[in-house]
Amino acid sequence: MMDGTDRHCRYFHRLLTARARLYTEMITAEAIIHGDRERLLGFDAREHAVALQLGGGDPVKLAEAARVGAVFGYDEINLNVGCPSGRVQSGAFGACLMKEPALVARCVAAMRDAVDIPVTVKCRIGVDDQDPEEALFAFIDTVAQSGCKIFIVHARKAWLDGLSPKENRTIPPLDYGLVRRLKRERSALTVVLNGGLETLAQAGEGLNGVDGVMLGRAAYGTPYILSDVDRDFFDDTGSAPLREDIVRAMSEYLKAQFVLGVRPHSITRHMLGLFHGSPGARVWRRFLSENAPASRDDILDRAADAMRNKYAAA
Repeated sequence: MMDGTDRHCRYFHRLLTARARLYTEMITAEAIIHGDRERLLGFDAREHAVALQLGGGDPVKLAEAARVGAVFGYDEINLNVGCPSGRVQSGAFGACLMKEPALVARCVAAMRDAVDIPVTVKCRIGVDDQDPEEALFAFIDTVAQSGCKIFIVHARKAWLDGLSPKENRTIPPLDYGLVRRLKRERSALTVVLNGGLETLAQAGEGLNGVDGVMLGRAAYGTPYILSDVDRDFFDDTGSAPLREDIVRAMSEYLKAQFVLGVRPHSITRHMLGLFHGSPGARVWRRFLSENAPASRDDILDRAADAMRNKYAAA
């Protein structure tokens, strides 16, 4: 979810669900060590519980980045060894590290020594020509020796040679059964299933035999599905937030951020799918897409008015 789940996106998603754990986009350890830490890591306290997802393959640098993340107040440090993008391949981290479980174990050990919050790992079931039946278990067993107890497993292989990052999200076949078998045979570990879950119904089915599920692009593209998470997965009895209330809350947030110099598009781009599947969705998306560059802080109010006017005229 690089370039996706930034602080504005997470604030928006937290309005939809109070209970789901939110994750940052993957941020490299190098960027945290040498970059603008407030811009990269700053977040609103209302986002908790929120995990910092790191990319990198150097134990010393990852330990330092994890330490900085803990100081910023994150609830978890997650090491991503499942991302197949060109950027991570050129830096020899991300999914490339599935081939180096001993190095990942050293990275995790160094991060665990640096912080008192949980350190977790997100991985694939294998890469390239690896046999997932062997590679996944060998990888998990090696990394677990470092003390890591929580693994988020994207139930597809990653093909680093021959498939684009987008193709890697759809072409390699899903193997939920293998992830469930991992949980059965390594019952002391916490195993979270990821990959191909597009609805809450699918997520509920995916939860069978594992400890949790992670939604990525489905939550980003059709965010209102998150409004039922607290009821469906945490047995909360409260009513789901209304889209109109979310728009009002985000409008107030946008206006406050605008004063700080944040461009409206940096916020509204995460909200394009809010009305997906409901009347007015096309009007909402088009208005935000066409008017965001105008840099007015009332864009969400005007987008809501545009929807109301459209259907009042009809």
